[in-house]
Amino acid sequence: MTTFKGDVVVVGGGIGGMAAALALSLKGFNVQLFEKHSKFGEVGAGLQIAPNCTRILDYWGVLQEVKDAGVLPSGMKMLDAMDGHVITEMDLRDMEKRYGYPYMVIHRSDLHRILMEAAARAGATLHNDKGCVSYENTEDGARAVFEDGDVAEGKIVIAADGLHSVARAMMSDDEPVNSAYVAYRGAFPIGEVADHHVYPDDVVVYIGPGRHFVQYGLRGGEMFNQVAVFESPKALAGEQDWGTPDELDAAFAGSCEAIQEGLPLMWRDRWWRMFDREPIMNWVDGRIALLGDAAHPPLQYIAQGAIMAIQDAYVMAEHAERSRQEKGSVDGDAVLAAYNAVRPEHCRRVLTTSRKWGELWHLPQPEAGLRNALLEARDTYDYSFTDWLYGGTALTPEEEPELFTPLSIQDDPQKAWQGR
Repeated sequence: MTTFKGDVVVVGGGIGGMAAALALSLKGFNVQLFEKHSKFGEVGAGLQIAPNCTRILDYWGVLQEVKDAGVLPSGMKMLDAMDGHVITEMDLRDMEKRYGYPYMVIHRSDLHRILMEAAARAGATLHNDKGCVSYENTEDGARAVFEDGDVAEGKIVIAADGLHSVARAMMSDDEPVNSAYVAYRGAFPIGEVADHHVYPDDVVVYIGPGRHFVQYGLRGGEMFNQVAVFESPKALAGEQDWGTPDELDAAFAGSCEAIQEGLPLMWRDRWWRMFDREPIMNWVDGRIALLGDAAHPPLQYIAQGAIMAIQDAYVMAEHAERSRQEKGSVDGDAVLAAYNAVRPEHCRRVLTTSRKWGELWHLPQPEAGLRNALLEARDTYDYSFTDWLYGGTALTPEEEPELFTPLSIQDDPQKAWQGR
């Protein structure tokens, strides 16, 4: 049996785990990261990263590299999935002026690679083939125990082990929540949509009853990314084999021309069933802390999953450095208490808002018509519903902005977008 030792042990080598390894290594901590798979990498295709993430990437010194690998779209458009008309839009260049940092899109594997390489340059030690089976608190820290009998010990252990986190059972007995929605993806050379009805310079989402369809460019505009999401009748009926390609085609039957052009280009040999979890307000047990999807797996409707994990890493590292500066050494209990005081409430808001936003996107008729009318009344440069989300990353509860007033189809259109 081998015992690995570090100031911080990170379990999980996805985007959240790599972000934690980078953030803490940049502060001079000895970080040991462990990943269960034989190779590091990320599955999926495109990823949206908003100003509340790009400002952190800039702070860590990797934003230019991320920009070089991604795309900075000009705008964001929301369209009706049935007839294709524009419902509302945002000017992303103006948004950058408001928040100081860009909204951009990138391939998940490119962002992961950049974080991994930066973490290694900063001094983090990365280990593969280390599946964690349990976590334990110790007299002066915590440890992770792996399938092969090896152990990793640190002053703090970060469990970034995903939706099915082993560590989460120490804080909650909840299970993943099945949304009954499924996502299909596809990323391919931009030339394959040269004759299609697309907006290559924008992030575009078509919304409709029980479905939505997303499109945007990747890798400097050389690739095109699509995501098709729909509610599965088989899932609602309790069947095990759900989300299959026949359901994909049935879900988008009758949709607008742009969607019909894009559907044949979707990958059909794999699909992603969409789960989240109920928010929990405690992420810490002794010196063991949840991070990323282990703590707050969201539905994707406001594109904050990876961003929340990166924010978690930033907040953790900032409090670790503050503790060392104030006390001469890191007080693990104080660091995790500070982290636990601010992150769960923010992420609860994101999780619940994501669910409501998904409900709004997928409304049936006639409610969808009223939704469209409310959204069409919104001014392009109204940021009252994004300020709380993109305006900054709080390090203390006092810094958290007030919660915006969610759009309700029962609300007055002129009041629905006003903050409290």
